[in-house]
Amino acid sequence: MKIIYDFTTSNDGNLAFHVGDDEKNVIRNRQNLALKMGYDYNKLIYMNQTHGNNIQIVDKNSFNLMENCDGIITNCKNLPLMVMVADCIPILMFDEKKGVIAAVHAGRNSTFLKIVQITIQKMIDEFDCKVVDIKVVLGASIQKCCYEVSSELAFIVENSFGKEFVNGRNIDLQGINKKLLIEMGITNIEISSICTKCSNKPYFSYRKDKNTGRFAGIIFIDS
Repeated sequence: MKIIYDFTTSNDGNLAFHVGDDEKNVIRNRQNLALKMGYDYNKLIYMNQTHGNNIQIVDKNSFNLMENCDGIITNCKNLPLMVMVADCIPILMFDEKKGVIAAVHAGRNSTFLKIVQITIQKMIDEFDCKVVDIKVVLGASIQKCCYEVSSELAFIVENSFGKEFVNGRNIDLQGINKKLLIEMGITNIEISSICTKCSNKPYFSYRKDKNTGRFAGIIFIDS
């Protein structure tokens, strides 16, 4: 058993159906990605992400599109999971010992609703995962250099999580998620330092251009 994961870039094309792109383009981009990573395109499970903290366990009988969902977990082999973003944090989690994987969408609201903690707890409760064995990878996303919010929201973040995550009206979503993961006992955390808005790297950014595509985090258990 081997766990394979990757984060796409805008060079892989838009992977979302809901952003006004031609459906044929999206299907072609998704098929090319499946070939590139080595999984079955028809088995891909993705989410209608709603900026909540609903986590679903999926298996080979699940729908390809999971409604009202911001996190998916499976222990099924060859069942690829995808999270789509354009500034929000794509988070991939896995436990190689138990053979359990998760894909999580952590935007502002989901982060405040502690989605990473809920996901970790579900991995523990449903699959008997141990925190010492869980690795968490945060992909490219909007960083504290560019993530400006209202002064009211910045005040809420300071009160809820700590003033170290606020600089003026800029907030540190990556730092908040790291703090939440550490509180759960997770120590194996990898965080991309690439800012989707200002890095000039090939990533879609909603803050830079509201009419934009979505890149993705993909993970699967290869048998």
